[in-house]
This record gives sequence, C-alpha cells and structure tokens, in this order.
Amino acid sequence: MTAAPGSLNEFARQLRVTPRRRFDLSAIDPASRPGFSGDREAADQELDELRDELFEFQDRLWAERKRSMLIVLQAMDGGGKDGTIRKVFGAFNIQGARVISFGVPTQEELAHDFMWRVHPHAPGRGRVAIFNRSHYEDVLVARVARLVPKATWSGRYAIINDWERSLSAAGTTILKFMLHISRDEQRDRLQKRLEDPAKHWKWSPGDLDVRARWGDYMTAYQEALSRTSTADAPWFVVPANHKWYRDLAVARIVVATTRKLDPKYPKLPAEFRGTEVPA
Repeated sequence: MTAAPGSLNEFARQLRVTPRRRFDLSAIDPASRPGFSGDREAADQELDELRDELFEFQDRLWAERKRSMLIVLQAMDGGGKDGTIRKVFGAFNIQGARVISFGVPTQEELAHDFMWRVHPHAPGRGRVAIFNRSHYEDVLVARVARLVPKATWSGRYAIINDWERSLSAAGTTILKFMLHISRDEQRDRLQKRLEDPAKHWKWSPGDLDVRARWGDYMTAYQEALSRTSTADAPWFVVPANHKWYRDLAVARIVVATTRKLDPKYPKLPAEFRGTEVPA
C-alpha cells in the first residue's frame, strides 16, 4: 500500500541534499535502503500504485497547461538511469513527456556556451522532461577529464543555479537524482554487459577509463551536489545497489512532489455548460 503523504515527505527529506549544509557523499551506503523496511515484493506492489498516481498526475498537468516538471538523472556508468526511466517514468504518456539523453557534445555544441544545447529541451507548460545525463556533465566529466580549465568548470555552478532558478520562476518544478552505486556493484554490472549477448550493445571501453577515476568522480559529484542543491532545484541521493529500492525511492519522491503541485482539470466555460451535442 502506498505510504501516506506525510511519510512520503519525510522519506524525501531523508534523501535530499540540504542546501547550504555540509554534505558527505561517502557517508551514504549505496546498498542501504533508508526509509523502507519491506521486501522487494512489497516495494514492487507500492511502485505499481505510485505509477498509477504518476499517470493520473501527468494527465492533469497536461490538461492544466500552466506548469511543467524537469527530472534530472545522473549516475556513474551502470548506475541505472535507463532502468529508472523504464520502471518509473514509463508510467508517463509520451504525448506530454519526453526523455532527452545528453551524450558527447557535437562540434556545433562545443562552439557555443555549455548550456546552449540544454535550454531548448526545458519542458514547456503541461510537459515533463527527463534528462538522462544533463548539463551536470559539464562539471563532472569536463572536470575529471580536464576538458576545460578549473577556472571554467568552477564558474559553471553559479550559471547552472541561475538557469534552474529561472526555470523555477517560470513554473517548472525541478527534481534531480544522483543514483548512487558502489564501485563493486558497478564492476558486477559492467561484467554482465560483457557476458550477456543481450547487453553487449551497452558495453563501451570508455567505461573502464571512467571507472579508473572513480575517486575523482566521487569528489566531483560531492561538490556538484553540495553547490547546486537549492530550494528551487533540490538534489536527492538515492542508494541504488538494489534496483527495486532505487525505483521505489525515485517514485516516492516524485509522487510526494506531484501531490503538492496538485494540477487541476480546467472547468468547462460557463457558456458551454448544459450544452447537448446534436444527434
């Protein structure tokens, strides 16, 4: 059974990176399941109920056409972004929701400021946008791989905060999720990509280069989360070693937010009330 509204809010609070407060990513156990004491069967049952609620929310959001929602997913390779999109956000109707994946920038994108390729994908009124990777790659990969000088990437936190603040002011609710897996769990998942023919397409030699810099990436994530979790655009760190807990946690947090938004179906204009459609 779905958790009560108050408990969903408390659950979200446990995983939220509190703005302007010291944050230690290493203190979060990727194998933990904070806020949930049930088993996988109970989690799957609740997820089904939450998905129904998300579908109904999106229908009202689309009909109301006054506000929008942006969901950002970040993780190390194998962290479960695709699985989360499929298991949680597959509840959305593609008419009003879109998944945008950000890969290696093109030459045209590199010729512009780093936010140039992102802004056109911000959701319009009534829509939900889900970023599979995002503008945060420019303070993660760009930093660790030294694609730009420190003076460049360190100035991007303020630019990101300003951009997200402008979206919020225009009626976009922003939720950002870091799907946190352990280094050992990542190894198991990458190994399965090599051993399972159905997952060979997911394999990239570049994954090993990134894995070799695990510590640098954790440092980069910690600073990004600390400096860009705001009241307008909070970060949530979701322990993601257990895929079923990951999906439930993301769904709970999104539903807690959608209940607060509570979009309404537009009322029929007065001049049409009582109208009968001709035979």
